[in-house]
Amino acid sequence: MNNIKVVGVGGLAASNQADDIIKTFALGSCVAVIMLHPGARAVGMVHIALPDSAVARGNIGDRPGYFADTGIPALLKQMAALNWGVNDNRGMIVKLVGGAKVMDPNNVFTIGKRNILAVKKVLWSLGMGPRAEDVGGAISRTVTVPVATGQVHISSPGKEDWRI
Repeated sequence: MNNIKVVGVGGLAASNQADDIIKTFALGSCVAVIMLHPGARAVGMVHIALPDSAVARGNIGDRPGYFADTGIPALLKQMAALNWGVNDNRGMIVKLVGGAKVMDPNNVFTIGKRNILAVKKVLWSLGMGPRAEDVGGAISRTVTVPVATGQVHISSPGKEDWRI
């Protein structure tokens, strides 16, 4: 039986159990960073809502995934802590989903775009970059990743499902 690990806003999850599925719902301006480690057959995901934790430095607490600068290192730490042999970034495959322009018709906040740029900046600082991405636009996305396959499935209301 499949165990679905739901990743809420600011949350993160990682697994190397073939029966697990990691899923996040309704990404708008948020960005899901999915990390796959083929050698360890491990998958992790973080649901990032904002680019920089400086706006809430004392309030990160149990939601380090809320920000790009704290979420990506927290996900890497969680993956390494599970002793899968994931102790460095070599071999890690990164995929990005989300970062849409929603509820910002006048481009005042551009949170989606800022999230995408912040995520990439953090990844580059760690010597990593996305291998695939489905970002931007003006649609909500739900992301499902079965650990057994590592395939990133994306769905959006009114569209056929697709993969990256």
